[in-house]
Amino acid sequence: MRWPVATLVMLWPSFGGHWVELWYLNWLRPRTSPARLVQVIARLSVWFVGGCVLGLGMALTMQTLSAVRPVHWPPLWIAGMAFIGVELVAQLALEMRGRPSFYNGRG
Repeated sequence: MRWPVATLVMLWPSFGGHWVELWYLNWLRPRTSPARLVQVIARLSVWFVGGCVLGLGMALTMQTLSAVRPVHWPPLWIAGMAFIGVELVAQLALEMRGRPSFYNGRG
């Protein structure tokens, strides 16, 4: 029973992370200033808040589906910071392939 629950919990940052990024790219970025600093601050903020929301979803899913004992989760800001780290690594992979990314300002 642990594998299905673990898989469902990990869908939050993987699948949900794609929706956070798409929301930024398709909705928020066109509505913000084209200045690079504004774009960077907006994107990091979206990643942080998105990571906190996804962390909350993971915690609630685990609490709901865990039959063992109450799960103690770290503060949500840690999930936000971790999500920023995951996104920076993913963007680095795009940068290394010469694709538009956070680092070159084209993505």
